[in-house]
Formats: sequence, structure tokens, C-alpha cells
Amino acid sequence: MKVPADPQNVVFVIDDDASLRESLSSLLRSIGLHVELFDSAAQFLKSKRPDVPSCLVLDVRLPGLSGLDFQTELIKNDVHVPIIFITGHGDIPMSVRAMKAGAIEFLTKPLREQDLLDAVQAGLDRDRARRESDKTVTELRSRYDSLTAREQEVIGYVASGLMNKQIAGEIGISEITVKVHRGNLMRKMGAKSLADLVRMVDTLGIHRPQL
Repeated sequence: MKVPADPQNVVFVIDDDASLRESLSSLLRSIGLHVELFDSAAQFLKSKRPDVPSCLVLDVRLPGLSGLDFQTELIKNDVHVPIIFITGHGDIPMSVRAMKAGAIEFLTKPLREQDLLDAVQAGLDRDRARRESDKTVTELRSRYDSLTAREQEVIGYVASGLMNKQIAGEIGISEITVKVHRGNLMRKMGAKSLADLVRMVDTLGIHRPQL
């Protein structure tokens, strides 16, 4: 089967069992998913991966770095990819550790095909949502960075619901100047209402002073 050059999503499979890798690949490709196979965590790290929604089907027991230790390394390096663990030797402490660290699922071999497909779909959905959220934050941060220093100072007060007169008294400028800054920052942020601005400010983690 010819692999699409620009996949819409991708499932990475890391397992040192070649026959299982191929079996999983056939299953996932049968429902139209793009699949990339690796026999170790090291091989995965060396690869150039497409920047699309993805998830990782990861064997717990691998040569070199174990699946659980690899999960820890990914988190340390700020690599966000949802993980579905598979193992033939799982136990409760192992699964608890994996799930606490954010794994989508912990499946034991022999795998039930539908369980794996459901977990993979959940992983792709989670990564798609994270990417959308990151994109939104990046866009908002860019808008915030376009504000002047004074507008950045005023925005927290505006989002707190303070009137122009209150803000003016708080930061030592005239009421009319606050009104101008308010209008400018609302326009630059693309906020259609105060409630809209409050959501943006909270998303960016900007402090909202309270009098």
C-alpha cells in the first residue's frame, strides 16, 4: 500500500517484536491511519516525525530504555504525544504508574483489536484537541505582544471589570487616556465584549488586579 506523503494523522508503534509490529500496522492501516514502525525508543527519537495529530502505541518491555522510562523521558523533554501501552507482562503497579503519567490506556497482550482501535482514536482526539488549544494560546500571545507596555498594564484592570475612572486612579493617568487604551487593546486582542476579553486574559494567565 502506498503511504500518503502528507498524512492527516499518524500512529507510531514501538515494539521489538517484528511480527506484532506488522500485525498492528495492518490493523491500523485497514481503517485509513498512517502508521510508522520502530523497534526501539532510540530509533523513534532519531526519526523525523510529521507535525500532525498523533499517538504512540508503546510496548512496556523494550531493549534499552523501557516503555515506562521512555514515557518519563518524553514528559521531561516536553514531548506531547498520547501513549497507549501494550504488554504481555503487565501488573497493577505498572498500569497505575503509566496512567498517572497520562497514558491513554494500558492494554495486555493478546490485544483485542477493538480495544486498541478505540484507544488509538481517543489518543488522536486528545492530541488534536491539545494542538488546537496550543494554536489558540499562540495566537492570543501574539495579539498580547502587539499591545504597548501601557496597554498591557491596563488590560488586567479592564478584565477585572474596573471602570476607567478606577483604573486611572490606580495607575496615575487620566480617565480619557484609559478610555483610549481600553479601546485600542480591545481592538488589538479581537475581543468583542468584556466577557470575551476575560476569557482571553485567563487563558494567557494574566493577573487580574482586584481593588
